[in-house]
Amino acid sequence: MNTGRRPRARVLLVVVLLLGALGLQAPARAELQNPRQDFLRSATAGLFLHWGERTAPAHTDCADWESDVTSGGWNPDYWVTEAQKLHAQYLVLATFHSRLGYARPWPSGIPGSCSTERDFLGETIAAAKAKGLRTILYMTDDPKWHNEGGHEWLDSAAYSAYKGSSVDLTTRDGFGQFSYDNFFEVMDRYPDLGGFWIDNDNAYWESHDLYAQIYRKRPHYTISNNNEDTPIMDMVSNEQKTGMTPPYDYPQAVYTAQPRLTEADFKLPSTGAWWYDGSDPAVDRKLTLGRLITNAGSSVKALMAETAQVNGVFPANQAAFNTFADSFLDPIRESLHGVEGGGYMYGGLKPGFWNDGAHGVTTVNRAHPDLSYIHVLTPPSTSTLKIRDNGYRVKRVTNLRTGARVRFGQSGGTLSLTGLGAWDPYDTVFKVTTAGRTGIIAPSSYIMTAGASAPGHAAAAAADGSYLTYWDNDKSLPARLDYDLGSSGKVRYIGINQLEDSVSYPRSDTEQSARIKGYSVYVSSDGADWGSPVKSGTLPSARGVAVIDIPATRSRHVRLEVTSTYAASTDTSRHQRLRIDETWIGTAYPGGNATSAYGTGRVTVSDPGHLDRR
Repeated sequence: MNTGRRPRARVLLVVVLLLGALGLQAPARAELQNPRQDFLRSATAGLFLHWGERTAPAHTDCADWESDVTSGGWNPDYWVTEAQKLHAQYLVLATFHSRLGYARPWPSGIPGSCSTERDFLGETIAAAKAKGLRTILYMTDDPKWHNEGGHEWLDSAAYSAYKGSSVDLTTRDGFGQFSYDNFFEVMDRYPDLGGFWIDNDNAYWESHDLYAQIYRKRPHYTISNNNEDTPIMDMVSNEQKTGMTPPYDYPQAVYTAQPRLTEADFKLPSTGAWWYDGSDPAVDRKLTLGRLITNAGSSVKALMAETAQVNGVFPANQAAFNTFADSFLDPIRESLHGVEGGGYMYGGLKPGFWNDGAHGVTTVNRAHPDLSYIHVLTPPSTSTLKIRDNGYRVKRVTNLRTGARVRFGQSGGTLSLTGLGAWDPYDTVFKVTTAGRTGIIAPSSYIMTAGASAPGHAAAAAADGSYLTYWDNDKSLPARLDYDLGSSGKVRYIGINQLEDSVSYPRSDTEQSARIKGYSVYVSSDGADWGSPVKSGTLPSARGVAVIDIPATRSRHVRLEVTSTYAASTDTSRHQRLRIDETWIGTAYPGGNATSAYGTGRVTVSDPGHLDRR
């Protein structure tokens, strides 16, 4: 890239929607979900390969570079093997890159920049396919680095002769024509390519309807975009985010809400360029593994960049990390593959900050949503881990690496794991088997209303069982959501999944959290007389499910009043904005106030209420 700049419920439904239904600015033809995205949605990670003419030691002659690549022993099987060590399912080859000499690693009939005689791209696609991986090709629209390093990398005269008209490749429009032609050459040559990973956008592409043409010509190709969420593209990648606490929790800085397909893009070398610059920097194992795992815990794909040398081999520190990652990740594979992030739209236990300094994420098995995993990346300072159970009745807990049974109890909506120790320095994983969710009123049994709603986003969307719709407060505060339960019954807590379309901390004056801050909860027997709040407080600006416990009561009507949100007035798009995917009423906690017997997972359940499919 440019340095300058549960199945849902139990089955993942393939739904073609307008992005406008999510309140995003999008052309009507944009597809939020499509079968072509299935391989990316099922992936955990990808390997990002910045590798080209300017890979150290830089070459200025295309033939010389190709000769050195071949004589050095380049072999695509090496990349595939290293990707498998990282538990990646796809590779992104960034050779046609503005900072790496605009080289095209395939025999091209289009003059204008370096093109190889050996088909490095084709060989990579074939090697990856043989192992069940896919290859995606990086494409840039940016000609501004055309003379990087004092050498002119683009040949406008040759391309002009080819086109029969004068075209200046150093202009954005001229380069747009050149790259446009290359898209079609690649599509014609490589039906097994997985798609394109595009750095920025180009007006020439847009005016010539490039993306729609790609989807028509190669219906299985995906298109990913760097940093800017261009709605017609399948996926948005978020580049090298930093500043989070803890620093490995990459999703805190991601602003695009699921089910939009999202990716986190980061370097493994701790310092240096995105490409091999002749150095061998260290790889921070805790940071890198933490990023991979927290992304998996948020259904975000981790695109990990390594700096291949001219012969394709990675520097020693990166190669050593890959070997370590292979042995480290294999024993916990089931907790990272075939899963979705827990505590979001797929159900699962609550992620984030837990007790006594602990922090981590949870994942949920797609095929078996009653099977969850707790990833403890930062252990508590005590021998007990406490995590919100999100209404799940727990039957059994084991240490995934050792298979050892873990003592646990449930009380007041909290799952407590006790007698813990010997924490893994990077990720202790607990496998949690549940008997589903209990004590939750089915949303279909009550009526939702709101004090204010934006057009197309009425209160009912917050209790319709679908995360493809949401309630929007129309930037009106205080905001009010009223639950009419139909008859008087027990009420113990409110569960809330907010739309994850903002960062969870103030990255800048204009990029802040749109989440609930101050709130009050009221109850009423008649929906008219509300009296004083039964609970008031502040929710943390955190991703994942939020739970508000209230004193045990019986009521027909419940009101959630949001008095403030986190975004400051400087963030004009998010100030006072509130969007809730789904919210529900809990009537009882799993297990009541009972504690399970050691190793058996036995719990007693009082007033189980209604099971909810979330």
